[in-house]
Amino acid sequence: MVEQALSRKLAVILHADVVGSSALVQRHETLAHQRINETFQRFSSIIQAYGGSAQEIRGDALVAEFSRPSDAVCAALKFQQINTEHNARLEDGIAPEVRVGIALGEEVVADHTVTGSGVVLAQRVEQMSEPGGVYVTSAIHEAIPRRLPFNQESLGERKAKGFEEPIRVYRVELKEGEAVPEAEAGLLTDSRSELRRLTAVVAAVVLLGLGGATFWLKPWAPEEELASVARMAFPLPDKPSIAVLPFDNIGDDVEQSYFADGMTDDLITDLSKISGLFVIARNSSFAYRGKTAGIRQVAEDLGVRYLLKGSVRRSGARVRINAQLIDATTRGHVWADRFDGDIDHVFQLQDEVTRKIVAVMAVQLTASERAQVSSRGTDDAQAYDAFLRGWEHYLRQTPDDFARATSHFNKAIDLDPGYSRAYAALAATYWESWKRLWHETLGLVRWHDARSIAEKFLAKAQTNPPPLVHQVAAEIHAQSGQLDAAIVEAERAISLDPNDADSYVALAGALSLAGRTDQALQSVERAMRLNPHYPAFYLYQLGLARFGMGQLEEAAAALEKATALNPDDRWSLRLLLATYGLLGRADDAKKTYDLIEESGKRRLRQHLDPLTIRSSTFWYPFKKREDRERFSEGLRRAGVPD
Repeated sequence: MVEQALSRKLAVILHADVVGSSALVQRHETLAHQRINETFQRFSSIIQAYGGSAQEIRGDALVAEFSRPSDAVCAALKFQQINTEHNARLEDGIAPEVRVGIALGEEVVADHTVTGSGVVLAQRVEQMSEPGGVYVTSAIHEAIPRRLPFNQESLGERKAKGFEEPIRVYRVELKEGEAVPEAEAGLLTDSRSELRRLTAVVAAVVLLGLGGATFWLKPWAPEEELASVARMAFPLPDKPSIAVLPFDNIGDDVEQSYFADGMTDDLITDLSKISGLFVIARNSSFAYRGKTAGIRQVAEDLGVRYLLKGSVRRSGARVRINAQLIDATTRGHVWADRFDGDIDHVFQLQDEVTRKIVAVMAVQLTASERAQVSSRGTDDAQAYDAFLRGWEHYLRQTPDDFARATSHFNKAIDLDPGYSRAYAALAATYWESWKRLWHETLGLVRWHDARSIAEKFLAKAQTNPPPLVHQVAAEIHAQSGQLDAAIVEAERAISLDPNDADSYVALAGALSLAGRTDQALQSVERAMRLNPHYPAFYLYQLGLARFGMGQLEEAAAALEKATALNPDDRWSLRLLLATYGLLGRADDAKKTYDLIEESGKRRLRQHLDPLTIRSSTFWYPFKKREDRERFSEGLRRAGVPD
C-alpha cells in the first residue's frame, strides 16, 4: 500500500455545521439525515460554482477550500439565502439551519483527511456564529474587496479554544436590497491583485496561527466528551436542570457588557421562578465567564443536564439576542434561535426567549408563574437600563461600587417612581452597608442611619415586591429578634422564586436563631446545591446551623473556610471565636480574638462593635435560652470579658 504524501498549503477555509442536528434526528431520524445530506449537496454545488472545493463532509459538518476570500464569502451568503428560502417551504419542522465560519490559514491534507490550524480556526469561528450566519476572521475581512455589497460588523476580539491570542471576528451580511454577486462577478478582481491582498495579511494570520500551533500537523480535533451523570458533582434533580452561562456582549462597545450581564441575570431570574425547573444561581453560572471550561465540565461541575448559551448585541436602539440550549449528556443543540427588536421592546424579547425554553423543556406553568415570569417591575426601558447599570456595581460587593450603585438606582426611580425592583435594590445596598459598616462610603456619618434608610426603601418596594424585598425584610426581622416574622418573609421570597439560593440562606439564618437547626441545615444545603460556587456567607450560615446542633468541629471547619474566603467577615469571626472557646482550642481562640480587636481598631471610629458577651447577644439574637448560654459560654472560654 502506497502512503499518500502529506500536502500542506495556505488556503481560505470554510467550515459549516448544522445547528441542532441531534434534535432533528431525534424528531425523525431518516428524514433528518436525508435533509442534512440534501442541504450539504446544495452547499457543495454552490461552493463549486464559486471556484471552491468541498474537501470533506462528515455527518453534520462540511469543510471547503477556496483560493480567494471573496469567493468563499459569496458562496456562503448565496447558500444561506437559498437555504433560508428552502426551509421556509418545509412544514414539518425538519429544516436544517447552518452556520458558517471562514478563516485564512494552513491546511494539511493526508489520506483524504483535511486538518491543520486553518481548519481548526475556521471551525472555532463557525462555532461563534448564530444559525444562518456567516462569521469571518480579520484576515478575511481585510482581503474582501470593499466594492462588494456586504456589511461587515466587527464583533470584537474573542477567545478561541486552542489559540492563545484572541481572534477578531466579523459578521458578514448582505446589504439590504442587494443581491449576492454571481460567480462571474466574484471573479472580476484580478487574481494577482487578490493574491497581493492575501499576502499582505498573511503575517497577521501567522501570528494568530502561532497561538494555535498545537493543532498543526495533528488530526482533526476530537469531539468533546459527553457529560456523564455518574461523574457529576451532584445527583441530577428530578426535574429539568439548567445553567444559564453569561451571554457574550458582541457589540463594538465594551461598555455594553453590563447590558449583556443584565439580560443573563434576568433570564436566570425568569427561569428560577418556574417550580418545574431546577436553575443554577447566577453566582455559579458567572464563575465560568472567560474560562475555557467545556460543556461537559460545566455540566458535571454544576450537576445539570442543560446549558443555555448566547450573545447580546446592542447597537443604538437595536437589540439582538442569540440563544442556544444544549443537552450536555448528548451534546445536542436542543434549540437555537435569534431574536431582534429595539430597546423599548426588550422585555418582550426576554419573555420570548423564556417561553421558547419552557416550551422546549415541556414544563407546565401555573397561572401565578406565568404572571411572575412576565413581571418586570417597570415598562420604562430607560429606567430598566439605569437599574442594570446599578446592579452591575451592586454585584461587585465593594464599598465604592455600592456608592455607584445607589446613584444608578436613584436614577431608575427618578425615571419610574413606582419601580419596586429599584427600591428593593436600594434597600439591599443600605442594609448590606449596615451589616458591613460601609455607611461612610454612602455619605452617612451615623452607622444606624444605613439601617433606617434600608427600612425606608423597603417600605416603598412593597407595591409589587420582588423576592429581594422579602430577603432583606427577613434579615432585618431576624436581626431584631422577630424570628417568626423573619421566617414568614423568607418563605414568601421562596414562593416567588423557588430557585433563588439567597432566599434559602435567609431562611436558614432565621431558622438557626429560632432553634430549628435541622431545618436550617436543610435550607442552607439546598442553597449550596442551587449555587455550588457559593460565597462566604453561605458557609457562615452552615456554621451557624452546625453550632446550634452542637456539631462544633463541623461548625469550626465551615467558619474557617468562610473567614479564609472573606477575612473581614466579622459575623463568622465572632461565631468562630465562641466555637473555639467551647472546643478548648485556646491558641486558635487567642489568634481570632486579636484579629477581631485589630480589625475594630483599624476600621471603626466609634465603639460600634465592642467585643463583649453583653453586646454579642445583639448580633446573635438566639430565641432559646440554652443557645444564648452556649454562645456566651464559648465567648467566656475564649477570653471575652463580661
